Amino acid sequence: MTLSAIGVFCGSSFGNDPAYQAAARLTGRTLAERGIDVVYGGGHVGLMGAVADAAIEAGGRVVGVIPRQLDDRELSHRGVTELHVVESMHERKQLMADLSDAFIALPGGAGTLEEIAEQWTWAQLTIHAKPSGFLDVAGFWAPMRQMLTSMVESGFVRVEQSGIVSFCDDLDSLLDALDALATAPTWTDKWGAPAPETPAP
Repeated sequence: MTLSAIGVFCGSSFGNDPAYQAAARLTGRTLAERGIDVVYGGGHVGLMGAVADAAIEAGGRVVGVIPRQLDDRELSHRGVTELHVVESMHERKQLMADLSDAFIALPGGAGTLEEIAEQWTWAQLTIHAKPSGFLDVAGFWAPMRQMLTSMVESGFVRVEQSGIVSFCDDLDSLLDALDALATAPTWTDKWGAPAPETPAP
């Protein structure tokens, strides 16, 4: 495994299926056991808190990034290895992107979807070369997988670029897929994106 830090996006509530919290705890523990830093939204509540708690319990390194507005509401996790308090959601996402080598989305709401979609978009635009994955807990992300198929079939996403994101219901398989993508020879080889022009010497 060559990934040293993974950004985890997930809900600030637990949802109504115990499988969601179990998957969050498994994610935190597994990343810690693999020696991978957890980079997440910095909260102590919901699935976010479950990921952080499990990683900390397993001896892992956890980096939280939280907007000041949420820190002021005492939602920050004070037990993490590092806590960055930023001024906006935009700064939060940028710093999480900078600190992570890849991204995983667990079940969550609009914020979770928006965060993983932005990293997916940045990868598609070759702003960075970091893959994203959806951990499909109890079929939660099945509609998103179908939406990606629809995007390809409708001509909005190239077939080769659909591989920017991975969908797995098994965490170990998802981590292996992200690692393989992150270590592919070149970014343009991965997605078939046009190579940037090289300035004349």
